[in-house]
Amino acid sequence: MLGEILERKPALFSVTACTVIAILAVPVIIPHMLHGYHMAHITLHIAGLTLAIFITTLAASSHRRTKSRRMLISFLAFGCFAASEVVLLTDTAWPFLTSIGLLPLQELGHLLVFSALGLLALAVFRND
Repeated sequence: MLGEILERKPALFSVTACTVIAILAVPVIIPHMLHGYHMAHITLHIAGLTLAIFITTLAASSHRRTKSRRMLISFLAFGCFAASEVVLLTDTAWPFLTSIGLLPLQELGHLLVFSALGLLALAVFRND
């Protein structure tokens, strides 16, 4: 069954979107439902997280099939992007939570996005 879902991209995207929304419904979506533009900002990060998890899953599946280092690096890049969306969504949903230790959440999100771009560039220019 899992193999069938991984092969059919629309089904995989639907499962990913429903899972992300189900996980975030109670802690993030419902408390901010009537907050107007704030909810729009949260929706953008939820959409980004959904796409990042979807592409990360595709890259993992492709790496499993091909055993290519390029796909492994792409998987890590999209995983960094998904992690950055989690951090930025946390920063958006709970603005009073400003940092993790000494590092502000916004800076951590930016560092993860920069890492994702660097890894993706490495994967693109790699000669396997």
